[in-house]
Amino acid sequence: MTGDAALPRDNGELVFQAPWEGRAFGIAVAMNEDGVYDWTEFRDRLVDEIAEAERGGPPSSYYERWLASIERLAVERGFITADELDARTAEYASGERDDEG
Repeated sequence: MTGDAALPRDNGELVFQAPWEGRAFGIAVAMNEDGVYDWTEFRDRLVDEIAEAERGGPPSSYYERWLASIERLAVERGFITADELDARTAEYASGERDDEG
């Protein structure tokens, strides 16, 4: 990917600031490889998410926008409802659910 959607790199290597960023990257790649969506569709969602953040949306990192793109596609495809996603997010945020759950 190029432009705003380009992956963060340092000396050509992908850069992740936290483990969840690498996991989000892997999920997006795996979903694409499994035929869940076409990569250009994901890229377009990511470009939209980045543009929204630049227009004054909530401050966020590149991988927060990346994750929002995955979430959006998962809801659109019916893999999870918005309510289920909100519930799981709240569980992780509160510590009620660990990374293995």
